[in-house]
Formats: sequence, C-alpha cells, structure tokens
Amino acid sequence: MTVTVATGLWQLDPTASTVAVRHKSVWGLVTVKGTFTGVTGRGEVAADGTATGTLAIDAASLDTKNKKRDDHLRSADFLDAANHPEITFAVRGAERQAGDVVHVDGQLTVRGISRPQQVTAKLVSADADGLTLEAEFTVVREEFGVTFNQMRMMGGPTTVTASLRFTRTAV
Repeated sequence: MTVTVATGLWQLDPTASTVAVRHKSVWGLVTVKGTFTGVTGRGEVAADGTATGTLAIDAASLDTKNKKRDDHLRSADFLDAANHPEITFAVRGAERQAGDVVHVDGQLTVRGISRPQQVTAKLVSADADGLTLEAEFTVVREEFGVTFNQMRMMGGPTTVTASLRFTRTAV
C-alpha cells in the first residue's frame, strides 16, 4: 500500500494510539508486558515530505495489570516517575523511504537522560483526516540509568511497540 501524507500539523489521538513495552524477566523465563495509558503528541509534515514532532508519555501511567509490580516499575528503581514524570521521544527528522517505510531520527529521554534513537516505522494508513504509524524498537535500559537487577533476573533490552494515530489539525 502506498499512501500520501498531507503537509501541515498533526495531533496524536490518544484514544486510538498505544505504546507498549515488554521485557524478559526471571532469567528470561517470563515476559513482563505493559502499556502506557497516558500518551500525547504532535507533529508537522513539511512541504518536502519530512516530519518533526514530539511524543510524550506519562511515566506513571505504565500498566502491567499488577499493582505491586506497577508501583515498583514507577519507583526510583526503574522509571522514577516521581522525579521524571515524562518520557519523551523528540522526532528530529522523519523521512519516507521506499514503499511505506518511514526512517525516524529522534531523541529518547527517560529519567532525564537523553539518547539518540533511530526507528524504522511503517505508515499503515493515511487519508485527509488522519494517519497511522506502527513501529517496534529496542531500548537498552541501562543507558537511561535503569540499572536495578535484583539477583541478575533481568537482562537484555526492552522492546517498545507503538501504534500511533494522528489526526490533522485545523489550520
């Protein structure tokens, strides 16, 4: 499918978007899955087809369906949501490649630590009123100061999956 994206301003539709994480725990035997329920964002598509924007995630909105685990993940051992309430992904540039592939150069900020992050996304739909991007990438949590690892139970990267629906804003 090849779709065209209109220039202009775009706003994330949080009711039609998801940002989820999964991480192997207990020596790789159990996968912990969670979804961030507080996600906002905006973007702008320029006349040359490139895009910039920002995605903001409420760190305290992580939901793994286990309150005790969620409280621990929000604590200073992991996301430190009390001191760093927002996780951000700043898109410095996004450019459409062959087909519906979008190469995204951005900066991910977790716990106040920023690192460059490149993501390959797929433009799965676009029309005059909205567009949907899907992406999956990995994050090395230690690079963002998340080093808690009781009994060396948690190794490897965390996988982030996003399905982001943007609607065109009035000009």
